[in-house]
Amino acid sequence: MNEQENKKPVQSSATVQNRDELSDNGSILADNGMTLKEIYDEAVKVLKTVYDPEIPVDIYELGLVYDIKIAVNRDILIIMTLTSPACPVAGTLPKEVEEKLKEHPAINDAKVKITFDPPWEMSMMSEEAKFDLGFI
Repeated sequence: MNEQENKKPVQSSATVQNRDELSDNGSILADNGMTLKEIYDEAVKVLKTVYDPEIPVDIYELGLVYDIKIAVNRDILIIMTLTSPACPVAGTLPKEVEEKLKEHPAINDAKVKITFDPPWEMSMMSEEAKFDLGFI
């Protein structure tokens, strides 16, 4: 396998709202001996440390993270959105996510791709986030 093929993300996840939706590729071993599911879980732990500064909820529970793609070389692509296209942290939040993920020893490299399709809405929040914000 050439280097370019090795960097292609393994299609290992649907939306990150449900870890159990990971496909069977989650049992594939990465180059460090961890499974893709284990790396996925570690990435989620990191994502739960990043907060939207305007809302006291982490970006994972807020529903801003749409997908996590993991390659066997431990590169991660996060596909996420912001609460609105005019979000004041549009220039800094993606970089913060990348930097925090890159600091984790199980992760080789991280990139964030911002999308507004579909646009974020409050129904994308987890039950925990809705509870914390007093919506339920």
